[in-house]
Amino acid sequence: MSAARKLLVANRGEIAVRIFSTCRRLGIGTVAVTGPGDESAFHAGVADSVVAVPSYLDADALVAAATDSGATLVHPGYGFLAESAPFAESVTEAALVWVGPPADVLRRGGDKLEAKRIAAAAGVPTLPTGTPEELGFPLLVKASAGGGGRGMRVVESPDDLADALESAAREAEAAFGDGTVYCERLLRSPRHVEVQLLGDRHGTVLALGARDCSIQRRHQKVVEESPPPGLSETVHEGVAAHAVSFARELGYESAGTAEFLVEGHEVFFLELNGRIQVEHPVTEAVTGLDLVELQLRVADGAPLAGLEVTHSGHALEARLYAEDPRTFLPQPGTVRRLRLSAGIRVDAGIEEGDEISGSYDAMIAKLIAHGTDRGEALERLRAALDDTTVEGLTTNLPFLRWLVAHPAFRRGDVSTDFLTRYPPLSPAPLEPPPGPWDGAWRLNLPAAATFAPLHVDETARAGTAGAGGDGRITAPMPGKVIEIRVDTGDAVASHQALVVLEAMKMEQVVTAPYDGAVRSVDVRVGDQVTSGAILVTLEAA
Repeated sequence: MSAARKLLVANRGEIAVRIFSTCRRLGIGTVAVTGPGDESAFHAGVADSVVAVPSYLDADALVAAATDSGATLVHPGYGFLAESAPFAESVTEAALVWVGPPADVLRRGGDKLEAKRIAAAAGVPTLPTGTPEELGFPLLVKASAGGGGRGMRVVESPDDLADALESAAREAEAAFGDGTVYCERLLRSPRHVEVQLLGDRHGTVLALGARDCSIQRRHQKVVEESPPPGLSETVHEGVAAHAVSFARELGYESAGTAEFLVEGHEVFFLELNGRIQVEHPVTEAVTGLDLVELQLRVADGAPLAGLEVTHSGHALEARLYAEDPRTFLPQPGTVRRLRLSAGIRVDAGIEEGDEISGSYDAMIAKLIAHGTDRGEALERLRAALDDTTVEGLTTNLPFLRWLVAHPAFRRGDVSTDFLTRYPPLSPAPLEPPPGPWDGAWRLNLPAAATFAPLHVDETARAGTAGAGGDGRITAPMPGKVIEIRVDTGDAVASHQALVVLEAMKMEQVVTAPYDGAVRSVDVRVGDQVTSGAILVTLEAA
């Protein structure tokens, strides 16, 4: 690759910094873009040049920035426009090299309903979709476009359906520009297993390895690892084969991920992520490959035939966020002090002194630990988390330390409902004796105590002044008021929605803690509120 080449990353944060590092090693010049309020962001300081754009979602401005800066390649990173077929088309029409899947592949594979049809044509099993009447309850409402847990709602009963459809569609429209949603069968306690794919324009598709991403909050991942712990060889091989079959049917190029839900020996295709993933470093750690470099090679038309993929050891990644460690609600603020471990790989998107605003993602850094086996990787991650310091704002660091030390997680007992079974920061359960003596029945003892599942919305309500009886319902997080569902004088029931807040592209519905009447509505739509701001004042019934 020529040193005269230049690449623009149409993204921000740690993924921009990570892509720049590969470009620097390959001798490719780098261009950063900055959106409003992001002018002094960390990623801008590590690029060779910087161009301001009106928005990270403004495709025309991003293409113009690439052209004006002399860039010849555009890498979308992940999020924002990474899976936008129109953006990919705009880049190629401007005679620039798009570092990602072709527009047609993004269009067909990025629509979850179309992806299900392609998977079925390739003989890959999928979860049933249909009307609520056909599926029954509980069910899952999902956005047809995008990913990252945006536009997803679990619906327990018909009474909750209308609000879930409306909220999911609104969140999907805000995040992806497409508010199309659909209903899918809900699996209560599956594992989330995904396969890292790499394809070229010559028809070669490779599975580079599988990852387990089952530890999630709000349908978003917080810890990922490779290989998936405790997954049988039969299921492991089956997931990889399904991923390759789907990708070949689609004609996939570049790096991407096929995601699956695994329940026992059953495997269901979930969706395609037509981009590099947040969790790609764990695959890099166990394969020794640089996925960004491979993306660049594919974009240049190089074949993948002959690429040898080997695996060594185990890797885990933990995402460090500016969010409450129990409720996972965003907590913007200024990073007064930041110390990140030097003993493992750390992909950071900020530095000490930076402000994390409510306008963008709350991620501070990713900590990636590799070891000869899972036990060694866990110990390295635990030590790195103990060596991490963030001051000036609330983070999920206590949660990550709790999780890595949790006996259930350490033994590989992972599923998407892990944080329901083991509420964040709750005391670890007593370990049962192994083998046939599992449980208390042999000694006629009572079963071990369990903890009620933590629901984020319940926790947010419990933290409001309104729950204490003075009637003031306060904001559980900083954010923008996007909807007010009551008026002064309205009678409200316990758990009825009052106000909807939005921060970092995430919605939070604030509900009534008890039956009552609305004495006053203390905010307006469009207001930016701080955590603890009074939203609505109630009178108890």
